[in-house]
Amino acid sequence: MRKIVVQMSVSLDGFFEGPDGDLSWHLVDDELHRHFNAELREMSAFLDGRRSYELMAAFWPTADRDPASTEPVREFAGIWRDMPKIVYSRTLEKADWGTEIVREVDPDEVRRLKAEPGGDMALGGADLAATFARHDLIDEYRLYVHPVLLGAGRPLFPADGVRRPLRLAGTRTFGNGVVLLCHERSPS
Repeated sequence: MRKIVVQMSVSLDGFFEGPDGDLSWHLVDDELHRHFNAELREMSAFLDGRRSYELMAAFWPTADRDPASTEPVREFAGIWRDMPKIVYSRTLEKADWGTEIVREVDPDEVRRLKAEPGGDMALGGADLAATFARHDLIDEYRLYVHPVLLGAGRPLFPADGVRRPLRLAGTRTFGNGVVLLCHERSPS
């Protein structure tokens, strides 16, 4: 069975974006980007909310055409373009690059997707992740903790009052100080 994996960068104080959507604090160097590429290349689909999809679609379709792009950036542009994508949005009218628009998160439909053969699915977007968590659809969290305290911004995890036990599945420290914490759903 395929897993739904949240793969997000966060500050040490738990924010996935700073004030006004600031992402300039992300320390994505070539080592970390190569790691992202290796992980995401094995996925079978990207599941995104509208904002995440629009952010990705504004840059990645042509990022490999920029002569200033690094090799990992050029590589990911191809991964992103070729990967099937599902965007959950009530308002998005049109999407390109192998993207299906789905209006609502239907837990039964997501469970059906998980039962299909293929690689795991990468879930992007904090609001969408909160919705999937509310329906108990997330199997693994891969959080890339950046060595910075933002002090403000949008937290990755909303205070919803629900305890979700997890099991540490692995860690990795990158040369730039980013630490990967991989947690899986705890066995019942």
